[in-house]
Amino acid sequence: MFYRPSKKLGPRQNKHTMVVVDTHILIWDVLAPQRLSKPAAQALIEANQGDGILISDISLWEIAMFIQKGRVQVDTDCLSFITLILQANYSQVRPITPQTAALSVQLPDSINNDPADRLILATAVAENVALITADRNMRASNLIHTIW
Repeated sequence: MFYRPSKKLGPRQNKHTMVVVDTHILIWDVLAPQRLSKPAAQALIEANQGDGILISDISLWEIAMFIQKGRVQVDTDCLSFITLILQANYSQVRPITPQTAALSVQLPDSINNDPADRLILATAVAENVALITADRNMRASNLIHTIW
C-alpha cells in the first residue's frame, strides 16, 4: 500500500483540514513549490496537519502520463515519483465511484472538457471539501470552494 490512510474525521481544528488537490498541485508541491500561491501552500500545510489531502486516482494516471510523455521531468521512474508524492503527504487516494462518475458528466460546460479535471472536481463535490487548483475554469465554478 503506497498511501497513508486518513485519520477518522473529527472536529475540524484548522480552516482547511481536508482538501482535494488538482494534479498540477501535487507536482508543483514536490518539484516547484515556489509556483504554489501562498493560500494554496498554507492549505496543504493545514491539510497535512489535519484530516489529510484527498487525491483523485485519476491524478496518479495523469502524473504517469506526464512523465511518460516528457511533460514532467524527474530523475526516477513514474512509480517511484508517485510513491514519493504519496509518502510526502498525509494523503488518501479516492477511487472513481459511481457518484463521482455521474457528477463528472453532469458538470456545466464551463468546466474543462478534460475528463481528469472533471473527475477531480467531482471528487471535491462528492467529498464536500475545498479544491486546491490554479485552473481558472475550476476556480470560476460555484460548485465548491476553491483555493488558489
